[in-house]
Formats: sequence, structure tokens, C-alpha cells
Amino acid sequence: MEWLLGYPAKARTSMSEALALSEQIAHPFSRELAVEYTAIVHLHRGEPELALPWLVAADVLRAEQRLAPVFDPRVLLGAVALARGAAADAINYLREGLAPDQPAGRVGRPYRLCHLAQALAQQGQHGDALAALRQGFERVEATGEKVWEVELHRVKGLVLLAQGQNEEGQASLEQAIAIARQQQAKSLELRSAMSLARLWGERGRRAEAVDLLAPVYGWFTEGFDTADLKQAKALLDDLA
Repeated sequence: MEWLLGYPAKARTSMSEALALSEQIAHPFSRELAVEYTAIVHLHRGEPELALPWLVAADVLRAEQRLAPVFDPRVLLGAVALARGAAADAINYLREGLAPDQPAGRVGRPYRLCHLAQALAQQGQHGDALAALRQGFERVEATGEKVWEVELHRVKGLVLLAQGQNEEGQASLEQAIAIARQQQAKSLELRSAMSLARLWGERGRRAEAVDLLAPVYGWFTEGFDTADLKQAKALLDDLA
């Protein structure tokens, strides 16, 4: 939650505190939960190389304690593969993790589908990517699980732009920003603002792009070592 609200450093601190507490109370399920979410926080921060050892640790812990996963490990391995640019591997992992018979198959389904759509788009499979996104939106509508709704709209916008549907793509990016602001999800707002600012920069609307992105980037007070904030700073420098 702290990462979503725009506090990547606080999220890392809370993650460390949760790990320490889980060790202290010696409760296997709490330890598994802390380890899995440590991997997730690292993924959110753009640190797949740091997430991977925690996924391995979670797998070992589950085997030792005979625990079921809270979040399907193949989904997280897919997210790691996607972040590393291995889209084909990401697709395989994510499709396995989306299988309806998996024990953790109902947790975070929009997250899974959004990552699958990104991987499919990277492989040029834009129709399949949009189909995955439609499933994600249906899941949001059916369950009210809106945490990843912003990213669904952002990725949809990027896929539509890749198909040459410029007006529809821009509208999706603008909707992503609007929803992020409603949710006060500053980290997701930053991602969406970057996507739209890149588009405007490519279209010669550089001043408008800066006016959009600079206030969002300027809101942050921490986390400047994370991937998103580094990319935002580089984009602002390029647009200036």
C-alpha cells in the first residue's frame, strides 16, 4: 500500500519490519506471507533481481512447512521475467498461474492479466493482449478489486497506440491518470503520466508533456533510486 501511495522507501522499510516480526513470532504462514510480499515490493520498485531470491526462499519455506502459496509463484516468476525483458518466458509462467484449477488462482487476477497483456504486447500479439485486458476489466467489475485498474487502462492505452488507434490509446492513458488521482495512487499516476508524456513528446507537444509529468514527479519525496522515478527524471531531462 505504501508503494502505491507514492512511498517506495517506506514500503521497503515496512517490508523489512514485517520480515523481522515474522521471524520473531516464528509463525510459518506469517513468514511465508512476509517473504512473498517482500518479493512483490521489490517488483513494484523495479528490482526483479532482488525479488527472485525471495521467491526462491518462499518456495523453500512452503516445501518445509507444507504451506499453500498465498500468491501463485508462477505469476511472480512471470513478472520477474517480464521485467527482465523475457516476454516469452513471462507468457508461459503467467498463463500457468492463471489456470482456473490453481489454489491461488483467484488472488490478484487483474494483476496477472495486466502483466500477461504486457508480455503479449511485447511479442506483437496485440489482439491477445487486449483480450487479456478485457478479462482484467471484467474481473474488476465483478469483484471490485480495483488496485490494478489504473495499470489495466495504461497498458490498454499502450496496446491501442501500438495498433495505430491513437485517439483511443490517448483516452485510455488519460483515464488511467484520472483513476490514479481518484485513488491517490501516486506511483501508478507517475507511470501513467510518463506514458502519456512520452506520447506527447513524440508528437511535438513537449511543453505539455513537461507540464503533465513535472508536478507528479515533483510530488515525490523519496524513492529516487527506484526504476520509475529514475525513468521519470530521464524523461523530463529529455523533454526539457
